[in-house]
Amino acid sequence: MNNQKQFGVWMDNHQATIVGNDNSDGTEFKILAHVKGEITSPNSSEKNSNNAEKMLHAKFFKEISSHLINATNVHITGTGQAQEQFIHYLAATPQFKNSKTTESTSNKMSDEKLIEFITGKF
Repeated sequence: MNNQKQFGVWMDNHQATIVGNDNSDGTEFKILAHVKGEITSPNSSEKNSNNAEKMLHAKFFKEISSHLINATNVHITGTGQAQEQFIHYLAATPQFKNSKTTESTSNKMSDEKLIEFITGKF
């Protein structure tokens, strides 16, 4: 299990907190990053608005996944549908095709509680 790269992500549609064990023994989880997604500006064209929203979601997901280097296990939690969309994004990304992903639903929590929560999942 020492070669396991385990990460946890709390996310909603506009923000994410990434927790991981980036040390050599793989036992200590810590906050790796806080990522904020951009909010789409109002647009008179529904098509353009939808395209802008998809582009911003892809950018948001790409920024989150940039912190999940060599991930073998990823637990995603949060509110809304963002977790499911992010799991599909990871499954479609070659870098994460062999990563095991799990999900749960939870309200926003403090960084310390999130570390405790993710530690309990692994």
